[in-house]
Amino acid sequence: MGLVIDLAAVVANWKALAAKAAGARAAAVVKADAYGLGADRVAPALYAAGARDFFVALASEGQAIRPLLPEDARIFVLSGHMEGADLAGLIPLLNSPEQFFRDRALRPRGPFGIQLDSGMNRLGIEPGEWAAIRAEALAADPALIMSHLACADEPDHAANAQQLAAFRAMTEGVAVPRSLAATGGILLGPDYHFDLVRPGIGLYGGEPFGDAQPVVTLGLPVIQVREVRPGESVGYGYAWTAERPSRVATVAAGYADGLARDGKLSLWAGEHACPVIGRISMDLITVDVTDLPDVPAALEILNARQGVDALAALSGTIGYEILTSLGRRYERRWL
Repeated sequence: MGLVIDLAAVVANWKALAAKAAGARAAAVVKADAYGLGADRVAPALYAAGARDFFVALASEGQAIRPLLPEDARIFVLSGHMEGADLAGLIPLLNSPEQFFRDRALRPRGPFGIQLDSGMNRLGIEPGEWAAIRAEALAADPALIMSHLACADEPDHAANAQQLAAFRAMTEGVAVPRSLAATGGILLGPDYHFDLVRPGIGLYGGEPFGDAQPVVTLGLPVIQVREVRPGESVGYGYAWTAERPSRVATVAAGYADGLARDGKLSLWAGEHACPVIGRISMDLITVDVTDLPDVPAALEILNARQGVDALAALSGTIGYEILTSLGRRYERRWL
């Protein structure tokens, strides 16, 4: 069965998030190969739905999708102008005075944006630096001024209001379009929306957008089913021992495919959850299918019943990591 990506669900999620910020343009974050789901498929589908602004992490990611999008699509590069980056047809979001002066020296007429640090202390021009170059930067006509929220998925966190106030203070009086909100920021309400919002994880079915349509189904083919007697053990280290006559299915996936080695996971056969037993190895997973009336050709690890965040919770991680870690060995199919 492999990895099935529902592009209609991605589009529906984009439209739903756009509707929550009706006064702003809705962009789409397609970095990390659209969170592992194929930027070459996702970006054109979102363009067809009306998206005109796309965000990637690296210039190389932008160059990969630039030929796939019409000329009026804008592709912003979050890492800005790194040395040696090919920024033809792209818009770097400049993160420091050094990047600003490098960009203006090498691309004096090239479009650019500015990323400000409103308190996350990760990327962006700090308030004192911004005060020093603000007049010169604004005179060069940036396409966008943005910042990023550190705690937007925690609506009651004090940092949200603090960063909002800092961003407003740094951008008061500018005529340039502004952007602060990714998925979590959109859900914080209109105060955070400004001129452009940047939905990312919410497009792909992840929290904090609880109303997202599921995007990914992942079925793992069953290679073999065996009978295991009470007292017999399964897998590396004999980490699981049968306490009853059992049927064990071995499926073709493992930690090389982005699945947690020690996750307490279940795989699904229709409505039935089947526990993973023993250790997940590089290429294989063993599953207790004793209680199934029939063992299907594939067992699902991602579906409408067990989405990316549910799997992440079982794996001790977050939905972002689940999506971006899905291995290249899965046969991908886009609906």
